[in-house]
Amino acid sequence: MISEKQKMMNGQLYKDSDPALVAERRRAQQLVDEFNATRDDAVIKELLGSIGEDSWVMPRFQCDYGYQIHLGSNSFLNYDAILMDCATITIGDDVSIGPRAQLLTALHPIEDHEARRQRFETAAPITIGNNVWLGGGVIVCAGVTIGDNAVIGAGSVVTRDIPPRVLAVGNPCKVIRDL
Repeated sequence: MISEKQKMMNGQLYKDSDPALVAERRRAQQLVDEFNATRDDAVIKELLGSIGEDSWVMPRFQCDYGYQIHLGSNSFLNYDAILMDCATITIGDDVSIGPRAQLLTALHPIEDHEARRQRFETAAPITIGNNVWLGGGVIVCAGVTIGDNAVIGAGSVVTRDIPPRVLAVGNPCKVIRDL
C-alpha cells in the first residue's frame, strides 16, 4: 500500500491529516520557530532540502515540510515568505523574492466538496528559474514555472507559466513586455 506521503510526492490525491504527515509538519514547524527566533543558518540548512552558497532567508519564514524546498546559490528570500511545499519548490540561482511572497503548491478538490471536507488534496511543483525577481506580496500558484530572468511585479498573482526574460504583473499575472 502506498503511503499518503508518497501520494503527496507523486502529485496524487492524499490526505493531509495523515499522522505521519502531521508529524513531519510539526517537526518542520519546530525548526521554523527556531530559525525565526535565532536566524541560525545551521537550522535553515537542516530544514530545507538544499540551499546554495551565499543564499539567505530572512525571518519570519514559514513552510510545511522544508525538505521539498531547494534554493539555489546567491538567492534571497525576504521577510515573511510562505512556502507551502506539499510539492517540490525549486528556486534557481541569483533569485530575489520580495517580502510577504507566497509560493503555494497545494491544490484542493474543486468539484468534490466531500473530498475537501475529508481533507484530501493534491499538490503541483513550482519552479523559479535563475535571476528571477519576485516583487513584494507576489503569490505563485501550484504548478507554475517562471522562466529565467523574468521579473514579476509586486502584488501579482501568478496562475500560469511565465516565459523567460519578461516583465509580468497583475492579478492574474500577465506578460506586459519583453526584457
